[in-house]
Amino acid sequence: ALEVPDFKNALKQFQKLVEKTVTQKTKKRLGLYIEDEDEIDYDKFYTTTQAIFGPEIKDRNVKAFFRKISNSPDARAEWCEIFGYFIGESDTVSSQLKEENMVFLVSEKQQITHAVVKRQDVIKSIVKVPHLDFTVTSSQKGVLTIFNNQRKSFFSYPFYLHQDTAWITGCDFLPHLKSVVAVTERTVIVWDYKSKGSQNNCFIIKPMENGLLCVCTVPMSDHLAEDNILMGDDKGYVHLLTVMSDHFGLKQYKGKKESQLQVLDSKIFNIVKRKLHDDWAVKVKYFSDLNCFGSCSSDSIHSFVLDDIKRLGDNL
Repeated sequence: ALEVPDFKNALKQFQKLVEKTVTQKTKKRLGLYIEDEDEIDYDKFYTTTQAIFGPEIKDRNVKAFFRKISNSPDARAEWCEIFGYFIGESDTVSSQLKEENMVFLVSEKQQITHAVVKRQDVIKSIVKVPHLDFTVTSSQKGVLTIFNNQRKSFFSYPFYLHQDTAWITGCDFLPHLKSVVAVTERTVIVWDYKSKGSQNNCFIIKPMENGLLCVCTVPMSDHLAEDNILMGDDKGYVHLLTVMSDHFGLKQYKGKKESQLQVLDSKIFNIVKRKLHDDWAVKVKYFSDLNCFGSCSSDSIHSFVLDDIKRLGDNL
């Protein structure tokens, strides 16, 4: 660590470097000539800054600082920004973001991996569950994962191991049943992540009439053992599916067991649907304050529909 007198001297040297750089940037804007050997480019600025403060200076912080004084020589610049910190008014960071064309500067990032996903895959959807402080993700090739608030531990289910499942197109969280719901091209998946290790922790509802493209939860029921699921399909229909804990607790239902998956006939569920588009329904969302749902489509005539959720089962 630098001693206090040395650090004060370092600050003076750095301030001179910044003033010289800003002066050159201002002259260049005015079209004035600068000798090539005297010009301070990024490499020279970085090398000099590292010599002043030592090797602990991060390249990303120096680059952000140099870009700031290059793009806006008149902008306020604090020496602490070279270390990745900001002081002063509360809008200092937001003003810097505006000066940098709204490119967010991230000082640290963490990569999270686990052994379940051993092949190239992409995250299809991500859902934050605020009241439980965790995040649900679904991958296109069939992995559902729950990350805790520290983003270090997780529960995961590899659906791609089962031949009966197709690519996952979306997921959400069922607040009453405390389970994860996901949709594929022809099925609805309900995963009780709490019973990890159980042979009955995952249910597949099938067959669905059309290819499902999106899903969201509709928290409009006061029944603690019931949840409603809104889905859009590739024929322009929006479906409302009601699921109850009894559906997944009954032992006498006529279904077949495939490994850890319990397959349920979709006919035993209450499903209402309405055709709203002449093309794919690619996004659905429920607005609790309005008690309405929205549906988006590539349909040029009915690209967005907003309607009362209670009217979903009505005929057009």
